[in-house]
Amino acid sequence: MTVTRFAPSPTGYIHVGNLRTALMNFLIARKAGGEFILRIDDTDPERSKEKYVDGIKEDLEWLGLTWDRVERQSERLDRYAEAAGKLREMGRFYEVFETPVELDLKRKKQLNMKKPPVYDRAGLALSEAEKDALRAERGGYWRFKLDHERIEWDDLIGGHTSIDAASVSDPVLIRADGQVLYTIASVVDDTEMGVTHVVRGADHVTNTATQIQIMQALGGAVPQFAHHSLLTGPQGEALSKRLGTLALRDLREQGIEPMALLSQMARLGSSDPIELRRDMAELIDGFDISHFGTAPTKFDVADLTPLTAKYLHGFDYADMAEAIFDVGVPADKAEAFWNVVRENIDTRADLAGWWELMRLGAEPQIDAEDADFVKEAMALLPDTPHDGETWGTWTAAVKDATGRKGRGLFMPLRKALTGMQHGPDMSQLLPLLQVIKAK
Repeated sequence: MTVTRFAPSPTGYIHVGNLRTALMNFLIARKAGGEFILRIDDTDPERSKEKYVDGIKEDLEWLGLTWDRVERQSERLDRYAEAAGKLREMGRFYEVFETPVELDLKRKKQLNMKKPPVYDRAGLALSEAEKDALRAERGGYWRFKLDHERIEWDDLIGGHTSIDAASVSDPVLIRADGQVLYTIASVVDDTEMGVTHVVRGADHVTNTATQIQIMQALGGAVPQFAHHSLLTGPQGEALSKRLGTLALRDLREQGIEPMALLSQMARLGSSDPIELRRDMAELIDGFDISHFGTAPTKFDVADLTPLTAKYLHGFDYADMAEAIFDVGVPADKAEAFWNVVRENIDTRADLAGWWELMRLGAEPQIDAEDADFVKEAMALLPDTPHDGETWGTWTAAVKDATGRKGRGLFMPLRKALTGMQHGPDMSQLLPLLQVIKAK
């Protein structure tokens, strides 16, 4: 069975970069009829917060990315300790004591000598007496001893991938304070939970190579990996500096619709055009991981507004009735209201603005050269109630009286009634205007 997982750390809220990873893993699982696991990577007790766990779940539920089960790494520490014990017995896990300053000096020396800045494995040469002496003054931490060979796999996005383990430092798996790090915790979880596919960002490629060796050392099956391209801004700039402003909860607050966001993210960076999908089934059916490339992918948050508008424009009245009632539109006017504003909203929040205009009237926009014309036209406006014929009858009378026609006739009247140069068909809007301030 196909099993995927989304493994966020609860140290902040989900942003668009996280979403890309979550969505791809979700779509792979659902398309194969498999299992999608939400795994909370909360081994860092200082930075992990329960409010972020709740926020992650809330954001995924808003998007419709439902999970089959939740796992928490903080509840699996015994499994990681057991794996670490096995690696020690194999001679693949060794204790080291260098401080960050000492490691930095080593790296600088290696770079000055035109050598790759790879950990020199000095910890392996320490005697037990030397280790005891170092333990007395500082905490030791643990590294995994890589086999210096080429690590290869067929990436579902990047194709055949190969990394020389000799060019990579032995990864730290357990910190001096005992905190288990992502690299080993993820390996143990992926192995024991039967994860078959791991999709994540291209910045994890080297990490994948080391994890493959750890999996093999522990006797676990290696899943299929796919490394999607990283997002940039619309001009190719690094997006990482802006991710704090691209949290999903912020996009939700701006009125972005879930299917608009998912439709963009399910195709962004692929050879397929971005097409609005109206439901999850369409999204799943049209997804193919092999269509994605490795080149940096430009993301522009502004693209989400027209997608949201297009999504909303496709709704029938019944789909929007609740939202329309919520802004105060009475039942007897609700369907007519939707038919009028349907093509003139970008987000659901715009419904309130249109109802306020109809209920309270708009401040007229009247250019100086049109003042006399508007005054004469308003005197010809029939008394309420207005209906679908009123606009045509009225403008015909105004044309006969003033000689104006075309844009010179219609635009000043629209601006006088609505305060805008654009908007719905005036023959439909006029019957809903309860207050006309231009009179």
